[in-house]
Amino acid sequence: MSDQAKDKFTYAHSKFCVGEAGKTGSWRTQRPQIDHAKCTPSKNQRPSCFICWLYCPEAVVSRTIPVQIDYDYCKGCGVCAEECPVGVVKMLDEKEAP
Repeated sequence: MSDQAKDKFTYAHSKFCVGEAGKTGSWRTQRPQIDHAKCTPSKNQRPSCFICWLYCPEAVVSRTIPVQIDYDYCKGCGVCAEECPVGVVKMLDEKEAP
């Protein structure tokens, strides 16, 4: 719980293992895309929000500025997009994503 000392408002109660379900194969149909110009931590240039990090079931969202997603392990579930309070995480079709 050392994260609690760093930020008393946003921390995980347990330790995640990145990509606990393994690497994502070619079956993913959508991937999240973050608009960093509107993302709260990027916009404010300070640790804030990180709701996408908190709710990601695969722990592939970083708690950094800017927020990054490890697409090698992202399953494309869309939880981050659903939970984003600002609505800056959009799910794109895998074929259209950059």
